Amino acid sequence: MGELVVANVSIDNGQEKIAFIGLGNMGAPMALNLINAGYQVCGYDVISANLDALRNAGGKAATSISTAVKNADIIVTMLPAGKHVRSVLTGREGVFSSAKTDALIIDSSTIDVTTARDMADMAKNNGLGMIDAPVSGGIMGAEAGTLTFMCGGEDKAFKRAKPLLEAMGANIIHAGGAGNGQAAKVCNNMLLGISMIGVSEAFNLADALGLDRQKLFDISSTASGQCWSLNTYCPVPGPVPTSPANNDYQPGFSVAMMLKDLKLAQNAAQSTQANTPLGELATDLYEAFDKAGNAGVDFSGIIKFLREQKV
Repeated sequence: MGELVVANVSIDNGQEKIAFIGLGNMGAPMALNLINAGYQVCGYDVISANLDALRNAGGKAATSISTAVKNADIIVTMLPAGKHVRSVLTGREGVFSSAKTDALIIDSSTIDVTTARDMADMAKNNGLGMIDAPVSGGIMGAEAGTLTFMCGGEDKAFKRAKPLLEAMGANIIHAGGAGNGQAAKVCNNMLLGISMIGVSEAFNLADALGLDRQKLFDISSTASGQCWSLNTYCPVPGPVPTSPANNDYQPGFSVAMMLKDLKLAQNAAQSTQANTPLGELATDLYEAFDKAGNAGVDFSGIIKFLREQKV
């Protein structure tokens, strides 16, 4: 990610102080939007270049998790997986041992429901509020401040978090108790993975039948086949100029991230004995695509993989 640039920032020292842990491709633009909204942001990341970018954007860079969170009113985490969230929160100099009483934790990572609920219970036992608030919208949504936040947690914690989330997103939805944000995320992304495969198959069939891609898009995007994977994120070049298909399938939302979410969905399905045969098949297909060396490709690139498979 390039250097963050911020202009015309007016810091209101009366606003709550924010700690932001995890300043990667998603966390960095989210933190920037908080700075633009006037929040005082102190961030921490294991990659020094990410800290430099935050500092250049008007934030403060901390040398440790404990330093970042000790004076924070609200702590936002955006981390790769449940094990990282658990480590950041429960570690020796982690959030639970370093945050001040009554601080609020907003975990925007995508993790398993069990870990989310365990962390919420532990936060409460440590005198802290917590919501799980995974996002949908990808890097483009993070940069534009148009993310959807799917939130799980107590009403009081959600109401406190909402103004902050509105600085980073366009749709802030309370899905219920602790872990329900993560439940909504895995259900949504399972549907996304399935629908992208369906849209890709439709375009591959159209190619085989000699039907122009633009014609198929013009028809299906306004008919019963319309969906986000088609209308907004079309997997073939041309119909939607902003889709990754027009940029050699640069992510976007990578295959590795989609596979992670599909596996979380399948783990949840198995633990609850929910029947998700299409979700299982989508997981198998994305796993094969990933193993073929495409982990860093946008997930819409599955269209090429499907096209190449022998019938």
